Amino acid sequence: MINVSETAKTRLSSLMSEEGFSIDKDYVRVGVKSGGCSGLSYDLSFDKNSVETDKVFEANDVRIVVDKRSFLYLVGTTLEFSGGLNGKGFVFNNPNAQRTCGCGESFSL
Repeated sequence: MINVSETAKTRLSSLMSEEGFSIDKDYVRVGVKSGGCSGLSYDLSFDKNSVETDKVFEANDVRIVVDKRSFLYLVGTTLEFSGGLNGKGFVFNNPNAQRTCGCGESFSL
């Protein structure tokens, strides 16, 4: 399962609305792909559908889909949003990551 902080939920709701999605009906797709300076990077997008092999669940009233492969890397992760002076953006707090890069967008196990 992936957790979603209140600040991330607020930002996701705003972004989804801007892009023609609804936080009540559509999904936030969270995934992992090869790349980044640590080997794996996070992938975040919006989706109107899920497929049979997706893991589908709800966290803090946000509907999340994760492909089967990515789910293994993301179990227990909390999605947060940081709007501080040092930058703005979504932050993945992943307890499975043994190493992360300076930008926080990639990790390794």
